[in-house]
Amino acid sequence: MPKIIVRNYKPNTLNSLIRNGIHPVLARVYATRGIVEPSQIKKDLSQLLPFKSLKSISIMAAFLADAIASKKHLLIVSDYDSDGATACAVGIRTLRKFGAIVDYLVPNRFEYGYGLTPEIVRLAAAVTTGRKPDILITVDNGIASVEGVAEANRLGMQVLITDHHLPGDELPDAIAIVNPNQPGCNFLSKNIAGVGVMFYLMLALRAELRTRGAFISKKEPNLANLLDLVALGTVADVVKLDDNNRILVQQGLYRIRNGHSCAGISALLSVVQRDFRQVTTSDLGFILGPRLNAAGRLDDMALGIECLVTDNKSYAMQIALQLETLNRKRREIETDMQDNARDMLEKILMVEGSRQEDQIPRSLSLFDPCWHQGVIGILASRIKDKFHRPVFAFAPGNDDELKGSGRSIPGFHLRDALDMVSKRYPGLLLKFGGHAAAAGLTVRSNDFGKFRDAFEQTAQTLLTPADLMHIIETDGDLSESEMNLELAQYLTEQVWGQGFPYPTFNSRFRVEDQRVVGKKHLKLKLRKHVSNTRKEKTGYLYDAMLFFYHDSLPETIDAIYRLQINEYSGNTTLQLTLDYWAPV
Repeated sequence: MPKIIVRNYKPNTLNSLIRNGIHPVLARVYATRGIVEPSQIKKDLSQLLPFKSLKSISIMAAFLADAIASKKHLLIVSDYDSDGATACAVGIRTLRKFGAIVDYLVPNRFEYGYGLTPEIVRLAAAVTTGRKPDILITVDNGIASVEGVAEANRLGMQVLITDHHLPGDELPDAIAIVNPNQPGCNFLSKNIAGVGVMFYLMLALRAELRTRGAFISKKEPNLANLLDLVALGTVADVVKLDDNNRILVQQGLYRIRNGHSCAGISALLSVVQRDFRQVTTSDLGFILGPRLNAAGRLDDMALGIECLVTDNKSYAMQIALQLETLNRKRREIETDMQDNARDMLEKILMVEGSRQEDQIPRSLSLFDPCWHQGVIGILASRIKDKFHRPVFAFAPGNDDELKGSGRSIPGFHLRDALDMVSKRYPGLLLKFGGHAAAAGLTVRSNDFGKFRDAFEQTAQTLLTPADLMHIIETDGDLSESEMNLELAQYLTEQVWGQGFPYPTFNSRFRVEDQRVVGKKHLKLKLRKHVSNTRKEKTGYLYDAMLFFYHDSLPETIDAIYRLQINEYSGNTTLQLTLDYWAPV
């Protein structure tokens, strides 16, 4: 059973925020998330970290300005997820406005895998029209592509790397690297997404072109118009929303809510019937992001990039409909894979004929030859959430290989764990890379068992029983006077996400009514429970939803919930969405 902890805050910080006019509940929420002064929640573009603090960005900007002036052919090599797609779109849109000759290439994940590999470099040299590109620009990848950059240099192509992933022991021999996580970079936001890095590079390039007089005879592009793409990629990539990232996301949301998003984002919102004026970070992360990712998971992310690059509204809508179809197919595949994984896990949990959840290994590595390589990351995430263990899910790859995608829990750095495995068992991992929370790797088909055991040994070394305790943090109880539509509306409008979670509260309720809707969700009527009183029905009656649960609840429950807004038939009402419940 999870352990419930109420987040702590310093009373002086809380009082200071309230004195500055911040709603008391929101002040409490902010104080627990490291906000100590009102300036941290002002989201003006003037407060963005300066681009000059990114190592080598001015060198790269000057190199690009020279390349544009010399009419050199640029080719962006993108990653195949939402971050890579939005970063590529930012680059294509801006470089073309600056007069560059630029195309893009997004490798098929099933044929070429991740990163600027030698195979992708040779593909880049062969598939472009007219002539071989002079310069390759990576977005959201490349920091570990030592061999790929060497191959590009051999073939006479220069390489610029923009990335945000952690570097390995050796850096590629590129013309320049812009990555806040490379050694010697003083950029304060180490959590910026790949699209954010590309946006910063375009700011630096514009500044360089400005000093060269490039905008004397033509209008200088307003790069703030790209922030809808930056917001989408940042939220969808689940990077930590530090102060700088929150500014980028909030400014992107402003533009979307005011009807100034690109044709592709507008089309995606239209397809899912979401009012652009009320778009939230949740919509970016759980509605638009998955539809964009569906292209890279099941088909070709070039489809998603085209959706974000085009200004033709009709064409954008056509692509958005295709992405919606792919996403439905992805959900069907995921459901089948989850059913299959559930059967595997039941066997793991069965000890001497009974189900023993306390006997779960410290890590879980699962493989099925029928699993889809493009969906294993989602599957790993679902299993990680259920069992609170680091998880790797594997699917067949190319040439007698298995591709693994992993998700981790707080306190267990997944990429560092893989690095430890690679050093303890040389040759076991053919490729690996990623973040603390998510990583990928490749092993030989007959080495799955070896990896499973090696990864479990590493987890046994690095994880303590306390790490395996599932802790749910909340923002405490709310009084009935605080549980209102106005506060729900205010919370919905703010920027929440990884590292800056949406506020949740915990209270005791009496269940007054419950019924199943849609065959799989519970619609509830709840009252705040008052102790030491008779069972009179006093206090407000709240509408609530418990999604993906259809059994009956007991009369009294302790619940963790979010204040949200329900819009139905033109009416807007307060709704509690339950994230967790337990009987009293």
